[in-house]
Amino acid sequence: MNPTDIYYLDRFRKEVERGRLMIPKIRRILYATDLSANSAYAFRYAMNSAIMHDAKIVILYVLEAMKGMGPAMLDGYLGEEERKRIYDERVTDVMERTRKRLEVFRQKEAAISTEAADLVESIEIVEGYPAEEILRMADEHNCDVIIMGTHGKGIISHTFLGSVAEWVLRRVRKPVFIIPLPKGETDITFHDI
Repeated sequence: MNPTDIYYLDRFRKEVERGRLMIPKIRRILYATDLSANSAYAFRYAMNSAIMHDAKIVILYVLEAMKGMGPAMLDGYLGEEERKRIYDERVTDVMERTRKRLEVFRQKEAAISTEAADLVESIEIVEGYPAEEILRMADEHNCDVIIMGTHGKGIISHTFLGSVAEWVLRRVRKPVFIIPLPKGETDITFHDI
């Protein structure tokens, strides 16, 4: 560290000690995942943050709601009740498989770090529009911080952030950590589970 950095760090510490700077305590972290390749990479950031702040993690996966003309067209072929029954079965199946994958992942990470064993407070799987549900669940669970990964695809639109991350950033009033997900293989992925 150079002398200027040391000066400002010392000044910052003194302001905190005097009570002039109040940095909110992080007690609960919302980790939002899409379960894509390498998305578990961002979970390590959530775990590290939870360990550093003695916080708990709420894992969130949003099953995207069926939109557009799809439901109406299916009603014409199957009838509304049959379509709803098939859809509900599909949602239940996907939610159960997702919950199992997330739990196996949590256990794998806990085996790596004994500190990580009890970090996950809950695993939430909801249906809806991802960005809206991330904001809703962050409020519902009184999360202090949101951590999510992004692939940052696209040349013109969403060059640096995915559309969900961008939407969340524009509407949230809490700190958000956007973790760029690496390309290629990593030692951690949901697809191995």
